[in-house]
Parts: sequence; structure tokens; C-alpha cells
Amino acid sequence: MVTTAGPGPIDWDDAYANSAHIEGGSAYPAKWAAAAAGFRAAMAAAGRAELDRPYGPLPREVFDLFHPAGEAAGTVIFVHGGFWKAFDKSSWSHLAAGALAHGWRVAMPSYTLCPATRIGGITRQIERAVEAVAGWTAGPLRLTGHSAGGHLVTRLLCADAGLSRAVRERVVHTVSISGLHDLRPLLKTAMNQTLGLDGEEAVRESPALAMPHPGVSVTCWVGADERPEFIRQNALLANIWSGLDARMRERQAAARHHYNVIEDLADPDSPLVGELLGDGGSAR
Repeated sequence: MVTTAGPGPIDWDDAYANSAHIEGGSAYPAKWAAAAAGFRAAMAAAGRAELDRPYGPLPREVFDLFHPAGEAAGTVIFVHGGFWKAFDKSSWSHLAAGALAHGWRVAMPSYTLCPATRIGGITRQIERAVEAVAGWTAGPLRLTGHSAGGHLVTRLLCADAGLSRAVRERVVHTVSISGLHDLRPLLKTAMNQTLGLDGEEAVRESPALAMPHPGVSVTCWVGADERPEFIRQNALLANIWSGLDARMRERQAAARHHYNVIEDLADPDSPLVGELLGDGGSAR
């Protein structure tokens, strides 16, 4: 009898290591911060930025709100990534440019990072942030987030999430960009020393293991040049929720890796902005 060896064990730390697999990867955070600061200053000078609006009592429970030149069609809410342990809203302001050019206001919240809180606590914070933004604005809502932010915006669509019905019904479309939808592999990573996940929380906080609210509209978007694990996670939610009365689409953006995939949010003519604001998000 002939036997063949199966694949070896997965190196989960490497599976989520982006900078090591992207040329010049370590330079991106400084580039983002500089672009965001310039954009924020220009919007503030034009009277179109409201910065550090509180949505709760904690220091990082604040959001920035950017307004289009004319009357707003609604509000896009962008939730940043960083594996729930890095960054805040101030690195991403420039990504509002694409939606603003189409007449949508854009809100960007910060949240408390691990290990000062747990991932479940961040979920509750983003629920409060979305409720607060909805209370200050009128019209439909569109949610998007990158990496850990992609996890957070899809987590809000789960049947056990805490969004009020009135706010949930205003969410017409969600785009998870390179989102992490099954958190169980993170239990096997060194970063879990910071995240503090246990098996119960990893299951509870995984959108791919939860029931979505019926009829939610979601696009799972990932760069075609990303690490295989992010491509797998992207397809996972699209496939599972497609059988659970959710309107799902899966997209791979050509020539995009984990860092430049989000830069298309700043381009009004990009396919990503078109997906976020297009017919996929028509009201239910």
C-alpha cells in the first residue's frame, strides 16, 4: 500500500504576517498617518470636519465625521484594522475621500485596543459608535472596515449583536475588506498573548460561526495578492452566509495586497468605492 504525506502543520503566525510579505511593508503606517493628517487639516480648514466626537466615556470612544460639499446622501462608517491591538482613527482620514466625492458623509471611530480590553469589548464599543453616528446623522448607513475592522462590521450584522432594530434597518450594505471572520486560528498565534482570546470567545465573536440577520447585504472584498489566509477568510464568510438568507458577494481585487487594498477607498472612481456605494447596497 502506498501512502502520501499530507500538508504539514500551518504556521499561523506567518499566515497573518503581512509586512514580512509586502515589499516596503514597514513604511506604510507612516505614509498613512501623513496622508491622513494632511487630509484632516484640509477638511477642518474647509469647515467639513468634526473631530473627536464622543460616543462613550472612555478616552478612545470618539469618532471623526467628515462632510461632503453638499447635502449628504447618507453616512459611511469605516472601522480601522490593526489586529484589534494597533492604530486609531487618525491614520485613515484620507480614505474618506472616495465616498465624500459621491456625496456621502464619512465617520471613523477609534476604539480601546487589546490588551486593555477584549475583542468582545471592542464589538460592544463599535455597536455604541454606530448607534451614536446614527443618532447624529440622517439617511442610510453603509459599513466598511479593514482586517480586524472587517471582522467588527460583519460582527454587527450577526443575529446576536446589540444594534437596535431601528439602526440595523438603516444599514443597507456592508463591505468587509480583508476581514477576519473565524477567530479560532488566532488561538494558535503569538499575538494571542495580547488579544487574550479563549476558545469560547473565539467562537462567540466569529461572524462565520454565527447566524446573520436575514437579508443583510455584504460584500467580502480582498486583495488577490494577499496572504492565503486572508483570501480563505474572505471566501469563508461569503460561502457560509450565502446559505443563511444573506445577500453575499465575494470579490478579489487584482494587484492588491493587504496594505494597498484599502487605498482604493480614497479614489472616487475605484471599483471598491463603486462596490461600497453601488447597487449592492440598495435598500431592502
